[in-house]
Order: sequence, then C-alpha cells, then structure tokens
Amino acid sequence: MTEARTQAPTTPVDKVRGALLRYRVLAWITGLWLLLLVVELVIKYGFGSTALDFVPFVHGWVYFVYLIFAIDLAIKVRWPLGKTVLTAIAGTIPFLSFWVEHIRTREVKAEFGL
Repeated sequence: MTEARTQAPTTPVDKVRGALLRYRVLAWITGLWLLLLVVELVIKYGFGSTALDFVPFVHGWVYFVYLIFAIDLAIKVRWPLGKTVLTAIAGTIPFLSFWVEHIRTREVKAEFGL
C-alpha cells in the first residue's frame, strides 16, 4: 500500500506577483531614502546644517513599510528565516537594497515562472 504524498500548498502566482511588485517598489524607495539619509548625515555633521532633518524620520517609516512587504513576500514564497533576515537587513546598508532586490526578484521569477 502506497502512502499518498501531500505537498505543501503553494501560493497562487498572482499573489506572488503582487507581493513581488510591492517588495521591489519599496526596496527601491528605501534604497533612495537611505542614500538621502547618507547625504543628510554628511550635511549635518560635515557642515553643521539641519536642512534635511526630516530625512531620518521619513526613511524610518519607509523602511518599516519595506519590512512589512519583504516579510509578506517571504511568507508567500516560503523563504527560510536566514534569507528573510538578510533581505530585511538589506534596507539598512546603502546600495545593498538595490542589489538584493535584483537577486531576490530573479530568484522569485525563476521559481514561479513570472
């Protein structure tokens, strides 16, 4: 008697496509605000100007939304915890969010045929 193998249910491709798009948009927005944050820090500590004091606040909230979308995508495509954490951390290091977004997008598109 053979046992029926049960396969874990997969997320519909449309939901993955939407989650991937949201993640990609926020990865780019987060990366751009992070670069602006670096400029703000140089201006603040290098030149003593407070012209861009709003940038840390905005970047913090944009990063928070990025985390939500990255975790949403991670759940839908069933990433392991390590990959999810590395993807989340990518929004805190200048230029890394762009590179990680490219890699994760390529992986998800290949896996789900998008």
